[in-house]
Amino acid sequence: MATSTRAASVADLAFLLSQASHALTTEMTAGLTELGISPRGHCVLSRAMSCDLTQSQVAELCALDKTTMVVTIDELEKAGFVQRRPSSTDRRARIVWVTEEGKRTVAQAHEIVARICDDVLAALPAREREAFVDGLVRLVQGRLSTPVHCERPVRRRAPRVP
Repeated sequence: MATSTRAASVADLAFLLSQASHALTTEMTAGLTELGISPRGHCVLSRAMSCDLTQSQVAELCALDKTTMVVTIDELEKAGFVQRRPSSTDRRARIVWVTEEGKRTVAQAHEIVARICDDVLAALPAREREAFVDGLVRLVQGRLSTPVHCERPVRRRAPRVP
């Protein structure tokens, strides 16, 4: 019976990963609401804090398309968390500059995200947690790092509204 259960789980890997991602994103969305940012906004703020990156560079680091990045930056800018500044090397590009308020917000967001992740991973036995995360990292940085080409591109679904 264990073999057939494992075979069914492997066959449903995309479903399992999708469900886990959806549930985790929903929980993070709820947790970050008090700060006025979304998980996507948290990702953008976190990546933009590292150095002077253009919108395109931050979008690439966050796996966001151009339109989604512009909307996200608009939201963060309106909230006072970032500013768009001209690049010193390319007058067409804009640097995403995190404001002091944005830095405080991202620090608080890191605490919330860490708490949620710790709580989620606590559902696994302690000896399995590190291996689980290491395995996901290897998949995302390796085999699943670049989507294959297909005739009908797969669209990412929008989060469900409860």
